[in-house]
Amino acid sequence: MAGLPKQIQSLVEELKKLPGIGTRSAERIALYLVQKPSEVGKNLAAAIITAIDNVRPCAICGALAEKSPCAICTDPSRDPTLLCVVEQPVDILKIEKAGVFRGKYHVLGGKISPVNRITADQLRIDVLQQRLKTEPIKEIILALSTDVEGEATCVYLSKHLARPDLKISRIAYGLPAGAGLEFADEFTIGQAIEWRRQMQ
Repeated sequence: MAGLPKQIQSLVEELKKLPGIGTRSAERIALYLVQKPSEVGKNLAAAIITAIDNVRPCAICGALAEKSPCAICTDPSRDPTLLCVVEQPVDILKIEKAGVFRGKYHVLGGKISPVNRITADQLRIDVLQQRLKTEPIKEIILALSTDVEGEATCVYLSKHLARPDLKISRIAYGLPAGAGLEFADEFTIGQAIEWRRQMQ
């Protein structure tokens, strides 16, 4: 980055911290922003600040929302007996785009991963167990990644949440093995939801 002003170099370094943005992409974005009318960059900065200040996890499901409880949790048309468990808030967006699920959601906040030192007690499993006590949930759909960690988390949940009146199912393998929801198209996710399999 020789020859770039220090302010642009600093901007490039910050942009590189974003997922999927390498050095060349960061340089292109930074140069684009400083060469356009100042309103472009200022509007972007204002939008980022507004989102950071106003978007937070829903206290019930963990989805990203401006209000808590979120619109899905408070929607009376959603089926309260059906709960879809996902890893991250972005997974909810993908499932909603598929348009086949009308239940509610629960975000775990990740998956069990000994390699990354993520244990079950670091996930929102205790909140999920509490929801089972207070909500009329009859089926839980585990919509986690099909990699080793995702499978291990599903097995853990199916054992720890098991009870006679609760059906626990796993999304079908419409998703590529080893991939997360963020890489799948809406049709694939829809098929995976519809062809889910029961674990208990």
